[in-house]
Amino acid sequence: MSTLRTPDGNFANLPGYAFIPHYWESLSGLRMHYLDEGARDAPVALCLHGQPTWSYLYRKMLPALVGAGLRVVAPDFFGFGRSDKPEQEATYTFDFHRDSIVALIEALDLQRITLVCQDWGGLIGLTIPMDMRERFERLLVMNTALATGDVPLGEGFLAWRAFSNSKPDMDVASLMKRAVPSLSDAEASAYAAPFPDVRYKAGVRRFPNLVPDRPGADGAALSRRARDFLSNDWDGKTFMAIGMQDPVLGPPAMKALRATIRNCPPPLELADAGHFTQEAGAVIVEKAMASFRL
Repeated sequence: MSTLRTPDGNFANLPGYAFIPHYWESLSGLRMHYLDEGARDAPVALCLHGQPTWSYLYRKMLPALVGAGLRVVAPDFFGFGRSDKPEQEATYTFDFHRDSIVALIEALDLQRITLVCQDWGGLIGLTIPMDMRERFERLLVMNTALATGDVPLGEGFLAWRAFSNSKPDMDVASLMKRAVPSLSDAEASAYAAPFPDVRYKAGVRRFPNLVPDRPGADGAALSRRARDFLSNDWDGKTFMAIGMQDPVLGPPAMKALRATIRNCPPPLELADAGHFTQEAGAVIVEKAMASFRL
């Protein structure tokens, strides 16, 4: 397997991201990066990102989560952030990504988990609690979905997939700046730090094409099983925050997801936020923690 590793110097002095890197090595020899902040014996906030981001996305939520008494573990999926990046797009499958997160949870023996997820963090992450029920207590979901293959994909997502496929060397900094106008130029560039050139972007290119779009697609049956579990058997607490300006996984998608999750309360609607909800920062954590205490 031909694999790239972004030079450490690319991650020097990123604004708002003065966190110590941690690494775990998979059985296949790939190295996954993750943040690990807070007391090691505290309940865990497992924070999963999506495309084309990485754990930098959680820099504004992380201090608030630690302040709320949680240990924050925020991995970078393979192909993203400081994690290793196989060059062949075929390496990246739904199961490849899911299995790596399951293995990380087991390797770190994470317990009392609050799953914090958005975008692909939810498409993958929401399929995990059903198989590790003893480890998960709560869900904090933002602008994500379950792709079960038996429900048509939305026009917003189809447009995004077409756009992504037309940009094999996606300009991540410019994309993030357009999606989150409040970002400084330095913050937008930080999102692009893991990807020095097109060779490093195989994982970024692959994600939109992994969304299950038919019943037999990779991950579809798993996602349908997760839908059944969340609808009928999930007994943990849930909090939902919606970036209302998201054209891909915004209010309609989140309304459908809320209907799927048993006892999901009314969401926090962030009127000015878009797809990258985490940029709203501490307010999401504050509202979620208050809801969990009810």
